[in-house]
Amino acid sequence: MIERTLYIASLSKKLRNNPAVVIIGPRQVGKTTLSKNIKSEKNRAYFDLESPNTLSALKLDPEAFLLEKKDSLVILDEVQIYPEIFSVLRSIIDQDRSNNRFILLGSANPTLIHGVSESLAGRVSYLELSPLNLLEVGVENQNKHWFRGGFPQAFLSEDDDIFLEWVSDYVRAYVERDINLIFQTNLNALLMRRLWTMLGHLNGGLLNASDLGRSLGVTANTVNHYIDILEAAFLVKRLLPWHINIGKRLVKSPKIYLNDTGLLHGLLNIKSYSELLLHPIIGSSWENYVIQQIRTQVKSGIDLYFYRTHNGSEVDLVLVNGIKPVAAIEIKNSNNPTISKGFYLSIEDLQTDRNFVITKSETYFTTKGVTICALADFLTHELPILME
Repeated sequence: MIERTLYIASLSKKLRNNPAVVIIGPRQVGKTTLSKNIKSEKNRAYFDLESPNTLSALKLDPEAFLLEKKDSLVILDEVQIYPEIFSVLRSIIDQDRSNNRFILLGSANPTLIHGVSESLAGRVSYLELSPLNLLEVGVENQNKHWFRGGFPQAFLSEDDDIFLEWVSDYVRAYVERDINLIFQTNLNALLMRRLWTMLGHLNGGLLNASDLGRSLGVTANTVNHYIDILEAAFLVKRLLPWHINIGKRLVKSPKIYLNDTGLLHGLLNIKSYSELLLHPIIGSSWENYVIQQIRTQVKSGIDLYFYRTHNGSEVDLVLVNGIKPVAAIEIKNSNNPTISKGFYLSIEDLQTDRNFVITKSETYFTTKGVTICALADFLTHELPILME
């Protein structure tokens, strides 16, 4: 098991200063393990709301159920399944505002936050748990991590066959059961599976819901609704274009990425790292991987965008602090990258002070105001400076 030291430290601090902490993230990312391993002077009382017996007992008298464990650190797993619990928690917390009382775990971001925002505003802190990142698994494992992704069971699989079996089981369970359980809905499993796979092939491209809808035989609204669900479950991510105060004709459609390259490769049936290197998806997969790793490391207040104009200027990733672009990043699946004219034009548009090309090589130098470096060097040396 890989101990998630930074998340443990963050969760411990949040518990010391808040009555409740909400941990959100995709299924099987390690939320339950993290909550059970946190050091606490209190005994833990863990309840999985997916258990019919637990949920039935909770619904009978939720306040009495929770107050019975008032001296324990109460962990409620998959809490979005019973959103009525939020108003009960508000009442209990208002009666006793002492800290270190509840950990709420959820796999549905908007559903959970909607309930919290209505009932627990000012009473909780949030922690999003992402899949294992490169610095957690070790930079020497970059190729394995890129191929298998950061879900603990996937990364730690004994071999690639077991990893692919894990992805197949994960996807099947999600589309056939979990999606409707988590969101209390009745979506079409076959449509969800087909769309998810199509998004894998589209990974890193501009999202056009109308085109996808025509391919699937449904409306663009239906496509967007299903993508909303996938994004709410932390399985895909729309990357929005940056456009403020730039007087040019800009691309306005978002890009779409799967949130984990292991799931991407599994969905596309890529059987090994060596097969990935020969696959047409390799460029967008590497781009996806780099963006994921940066996203897990940036501090609150820095947002991620891409930039593209209709005349060909383009930047794969723009880091924005407030309304100011602070870094332009080009991502190259090459050990000897060339810097395009479009990238330099974008730098002029964005007026970024720091500009990078991130590659797979260990090269580390600056030319014409652009630093060319490996991903590990960017994460350990450059990104901390940008976040100061």
